[in-house]
Amino acid sequence: MTSHLFAVCFGANEPLRVARFWSEMLGRELVDDPHHGVMLLPGDDTGFRLRFPLVPEPKVVQNRAHLELTSDSLEHQRQTIARALELGARHIDIGQLPEESHVVLADPEGNEFCVLGPGNTFLAGCGFLGDLSCDGSRAVGYFWCEALGWPLVWDQDEETAIQSPLGGPKITWGGPPLMPNGGRDRVTFDLVPGVGDDLRVEVDRLLALGASRVGDGHDGSLVLADPDGTEFRLVTHPGAA
Repeated sequence: MTSHLFAVCFGANEPLRVARFWSEMLGRELVDDPHHGVMLLPGDDTGFRLRFPLVPEPKVVQNRAHLELTSDSLEHQRQTIARALELGARHIDIGQLPEESHVVLADPEGNEFCVLGPGNTFLAGCGFLGDLSCDGSRAVGYFWCEALGWPLVWDQDEETAIQSPLGGPKITWGGPPLMPNGGRDRVTFDLVPGVGDDLRVEVDRLLALGASRVGDGHDGSLVLADPDGTEFRLVTHPGAA
């Protein structure tokens, strides 16, 4: 019995604006989402959905998770950056060094993302959307490996990564030192129980793995937190598929 990752959620003040940006960047279809307004579907079975729930609070601190886009060549990297800027992104400085090959940008609502240079062997074969890179401990990487049933594909120097058995983007955790939480996380996971699974049994399983219960969501979901304290939701009625 395992939960399934239904979507990675980016809380937004203007969900449609941010969703349109990422729809254009990733070439993904934008669909209505009864519970969250808008959602992007993956291009195939290997990717995860992107949801953009409405949040009233403005973004004031750096996200603890960000998307990373891959490049086939330096020209491809330049084209991706130019396209992002044309769609409303901007350059930002989060302490990256001049000699680093990646370029750090922010989408129209300030969500950080990286456009990586060519030759990144770690994300080879993952696709244009290479990974969701998270701030987090080794323990939380192990937690999500067990929670989702995704293989652990990297475990070195307290850095971990998991990937769907079908392939596609990875989810990575960088290990210590960890960023302060800074309040409400804007990047979160929506999980759904497996078909036919008993919700109470699945909640007990996640708690046994190291999650903690936070409370009930307004839409009937259950709000939990992983071992690092990052909230996620167990959704019984995920809406549009």
